[in-house]
Amino acid sequence: MEEITMDYGYARVSTKGQSLGDQINRLSDAGVLKENIYSEKCTGTKTNRPVFNILMDKLKVGDTIHITKLDRLARNTREALTIIEQLLESNVAINVLNIGKIENTSIGKLIYTILLSVAELERDMIVERTQSGKEFAKKNNSNYKEGRPKRKLTSKYLHALELLDENSYKQVEEKTGISKSTLQRIKKQHKKEVDDGLRKIKTS
Repeated sequence: MEEITMDYGYARVSTKGQSLGDQINRLSDAGVLKENIYSEKCTGTKTNRPVFNILMDKLKVGDTIHITKLDRLARNTREALTIIEQLLESNVAINVLNIGKIENTSIGKLIYTILLSVAELERDMIVERTQSGKEFAKKNNSNYKEGRPKRKLTSKYLHALELLDENSYKQVEEKTGISKSTLQRIKKQHKKEVDDGLRKIKTS
């Protein structure tokens, strides 16, 4: 007996003040039964989407998930492509109403390739904007310093450095809750401050 495939819809809005009604209606008009439309109010910056995760667990081979726009699926194009790739590997099709159906066909693969190009363009534009911002800051802000700002070596950090004299990084991490990477950074910073004459007492 041939297994029945299903059509599911997913709708999402970013704030509580927004309505899901328009998306739900458009998904319904596309042929998705209302009882198969999953919706939630969740910001695009959150990676944990409980309703979406329930839907992902429900999908099986041959099913199709419908969304009104690509940005309802993920925070950005690259993340959406990761989800799409996972779905295609499971032989689940994705129908983006304003783009088309993405599945394991020539047309589907073409759409996927175009989206991949869009993701690369987005990444390049972000890099370009970041570099432009840095150049502007360098020219217009005499106090601008590139890179991670130095953290203040508080008494908690200095105490952790003292503990490193007789304990391993793992032991100090367990005692203080400060991660190994942070311990390594503050130890290096402390040494530099001592070498530069900014700190007279060496605790490690």
